[in-house]
Amino acid sequence: MQVKDLTVEEFKLLIQETVIETIQSLLVDPDKGKQLKPEVKQQLLNSLQRTQAGERGIPAEEVAKKLGLNW
Repeated sequence: MQVKDLTVEEFKLLIQETVIETIQSLLVDPDKGKQLKPEVKQQLLNSLQRTQAGERGIPAEEVAKKLGLNW
């Protein structure tokens, strides 16, 4: 079957299905099922503990400046 043979409703449905498939493919987590290295996991836990203790991190503007980004 060719696109020219589709009704307007069939064509709309085809477009809708294509958009849904495209969005779903973009939302797939490429890291799903992978394990964190122990040192990365510990860094994240340490960061979480510091945040929960009220410690502030580096302001986003400062990070952007160090990376040469316009904020």
